[in-house]
Amino acid sequence: MAKRSPRGDKREKRTEKRQKVRDVYVPRPFAGLADEAEWVALRELVPAASAPLRLAPQLVAEAGERSVVLATVLPMAWPAMHRADGTIFIGLQRQVNSGDVSRDLAAALLSAVQTAPGQPVAVPALAGPGPRLQDVLVTDAPLDVTLHEGFEFWLAADAGDDPRVKESMERANESIYPTVRLAAAPAAYWCQVPDKAHVRWVLPDDEDPALDALARLAAGDAIRLGDGTRFAGMFRAHGLLVPVWDLPHDVPALDWDAPLAEFAKRYAEALTVTDSLTPAERRSRQGLLGRQLTLR
Repeated sequence: MAKRSPRGDKREKRTEKRQKVRDVYVPRPFAGLADEAEWVALRELVPAASAPLRLAPQLVAEAGERSVVLATVLPMAWPAMHRADGTIFIGLQRQVNSGDVSRDLAAALLSAVQTAPGQPVAVPALAGPGPRLQDVLVTDAPLDVTLHEGFEFWLAADAGDDPRVKESMERANESIYPTVRLAAAPAAYWCQVPDKAHVRWVLPDDEDPALDALARLAAGDAIRLGDGTRFAGMFRAHGLLVPVWDLPHDVPALDWDAPLAEFAKRYAEALTVTDSLTPAERRSRQGLLGRQLTLR
């Protein structure tokens, strides 16, 4: 066998570096999927939830019909799981290594499809070029989200004896905080942490017009959800804005549906205004940017 020259090794290393440089960051990885804002909410805000997914026809033709479930978290932060009963789970809240969350999740899904039921799913650390979620799922299928009080949904009836999974489930269950999906707007959730309650709403609109609309409301003192509430700031997550309100701790979750619906009307009206921001609104916009935290 011929020896590889040092020059050849250097060329390979340079190629690897070039491949890493070509990895492009995608700021809105879920754009093009139905319920883009809900995907963001499930990845960043919701502790325990699941939703069935529909595979694209071309993937069904290649691999057959599969039962695929999106889960916020999987045991031991696995990227994917193929249960012994044939159900495939894809974990949404996990560390990804490329610049495109959608591509990494698609790689996990395809790896699970190619794995026998009941066997560990080996997912590449770096997905590399390949299909995205938008290529392997039915893109216009809305997410039918189910919130869970615990992660028992991980387990099939015949797969509850794995001590690693049980231990991971117990730890994950301890981290869950009360969360309620609000009906007033898509991707809006009430949650309660030990000493506070919040409403967090993933806005579906492009970032700049959404920020302008919030600035108009803030300048007009119309950004709160009502008496006793405070606009706490906002997240910037996967290219969308997520305003957050601090709420009285003792008011039930569903009591915030009506105030959020009223705010949603004010926000929709502000979104239609195309005039330049006034000086007061520009100051409000700068203030909102100063209270913004980016999540990735």
